[in-house]
Amino acid sequence: MQATLGKPPKPPSSSVILRLRPLTSAASATSSTSTSVDPSHLLRVSTILYQQQRSPDSRLHASLLRSSPFRPTPEFFLRVCSNFPLSWRPVHRFYQFTLTLPGFPHSSLTLNKLADVLGRSRNVALFWEVLQDMARRRLANEKTFRIALKTLARVRELKKCVGFFHLMNENGWGYGVGTLNMTVECLCRDGLVEEAKYVVFQLKDVIRPDGVTYGWLIRGFCDVGGLVEASKVWNLMVDEGLEPEVWAFEAMMERFFKSNRYDEAMKLFGVMRARMLDRLGVSTYRLVVSWMCKRGRVSEAYMVFEEMQKRGIETDTSTAGSLVYGLLVRGRVGEAYKIVEGIERPDINVYHGLIKGLLKLRRASEATDVFREMIRRGCEPIMHTYIMLLQGHLGKRGRKGPDTLANFDSIFVGGLVKAGKSLEATKYVERTLNRGLEVPRFDYNKFLHYYSSEDGTLMFEEASKRLREVGMIDLADILERYGEKMATRERRRNRAAES
Repeated sequence: MQATLGKPPKPPSSSVILRLRPLTSAASATSSTSTSVDPSHLLRVSTILYQQQRSPDSRLHASLLRSSPFRPTPEFFLRVCSNFPLSWRPVHRFYQFTLTLPGFPHSSLTLNKLADVLGRSRNVALFWEVLQDMARRRLANEKTFRIALKTLARVRELKKCVGFFHLMNENGWGYGVGTLNMTVECLCRDGLVEEAKYVVFQLKDVIRPDGVTYGWLIRGFCDVGGLVEASKVWNLMVDEGLEPEVWAFEAMMERFFKSNRYDEAMKLFGVMRARMLDRLGVSTYRLVVSWMCKRGRVSEAYMVFEEMQKRGIETDTSTAGSLVYGLLVRGRVGEAYKIVEGIERPDINVYHGLIKGLLKLRRASEATDVFREMIRRGCEPIMHTYIMLLQGHLGKRGRKGPDTLANFDSIFVGGLVKAGKSLEATKYVERTLNRGLEVPRFDYNKFLHYYSSEDGTLMFEEASKRLREVGMIDLADILERYGEKMATRERRRNRAAES
């Protein structure tokens, strides 16, 4: 059997900045043809592959040749693979058929797709055979490394993970810390940090890990809650004389915060201030300020915020929103508004901090005024905005008002029935009838979801009218605005479908 690979992976694409050496590819991927694929032809070929996937080669190939009015192209091959994302046999049989066609231009792109399907279907033996063939043809690229390492790590073929590096080295892709960092990042982002650690330590004799390698292991263990393992990797890195990156510090600090170890997190922040003050950016300050506010240490958070401003670091809206919320919770309303007024273009983060803090102080009417102001200034509310405001006005359990027309239990149950959700409506009524045993919590997410259509607009208009009659002006404005937004969205969808 023959197969092919591509070239090595790119550095991380998150807020973390990794300095990786440029990687060279063994062969450049052949660009796919721009020829469009005939859907009827694709359907015929896919049907034959599915129905005759266990037939002898001669019969299958004859059927495919009869069904093909033109020679298959790389684009056609990719479309066939996409039709069988988890079924390896039809895709592999079609691959074998293309090998019988003289000059079929297989490339890194087509063979990576083949390898991806084989990996997803967990046919490890055939997957490894294809990888070996790709390596020999020198068609491996960065995506091949990602597919290979993630697939083999998921099925715990750890020796093959290490063996793939040796295989590539034997076929012209030399050992390099850049390639190692790319694969470690890929595994850690996928939650395969134990497997990444095994690969790193098994390759230590031929690839010396650097600060980026250890940094990704630390971040990976922190992401899965492995603080002890992260600390061991941290200490090993320090023993080897490597300086942790800023984002590695941030990952450890965040895990300390989440583990309720506030003092240790702040100790790390102190170390960062002493060693790398000039490298601290907005991401570090955002992390510290937000967690200080969550812990109620608003005065300390304000001092850190002022330090950030003195250093000339531009305040981001997420940090400002956290501080605004922290100040409001402590009753320092004037200072919170002063910060908001100092922001030239406040966005949803700032307004959410303001609304959430005011609702915490039971100032629902004032929070609604902020809602109106954000709309006036062109900042569009999101679903979370409406849910916060509804909970602020009605409480998390909803309100059973004296007027049945403005009674949220009635509105919600009626809406469920109208939306064809009779089972959900029955369950909700049962919970409501058993209030003495279980106080039901009103599900605002479902309420807004079931009415997120143009039909719901009429209900919101009628509900807001009734709410105004009983003096609930703020709540009426919120629902009316949501109804208008849903109607506009529905019309946009209809226009798109018609066009």
